[in-house]
Amino acid sequence: MRSFLILNGPNLNLLGTRQPEVYGHTTLADIETMCRSHADVIGVSVDFAQSNHEGVMIDTLHAARGAKDGVILNAGAYTHTSIAIMDAIRSIELPVVELHLSNIHARESYRHTSYVAPVAVGQICGFGPRGYVLAMDALLGHLEAVG
Repeated sequence: MRSFLILNGPNLNLLGTRQPEVYGHTTLADIETMCRSHADVIGVSVDFAQSNHEGVMIDTLHAARGAKDGVILNAGAYTHTSIAIMDAIRSIELPVVELHLSNIHARESYRHTSYVAPVAVGQICGFGPRGYVLAMDALLGHLEAVG
């Protein structure tokens, strides 16, 4: 059975109450429940982590190496600032799908740059919580395509 890590970055623990006009009312716990249900349907196992700390996120990515088949990463604001997370992704040698609830390309100009994108197999943004399910399907499809 394939095994995925879904890693969420800063402020995503506040989903449901933080800027609902941008991020909606769905909580991170709701998203985890939705992803677990979808994992059962597509036959994968999934683990979740969230941190507001860059170093913890890097440690979590490192721990996925050799333990997971791929990562779905919503790095939050670190997407636009963290060369260290980009380097960690490059070093773990796992496929990573970059994920954002909002369409980062339709928001402030500083959100248009992603340090994750150059080392990710793809990016999903703008579909709200449903993006997590789309990312799971995309990651599984990528793994099946590469063997």
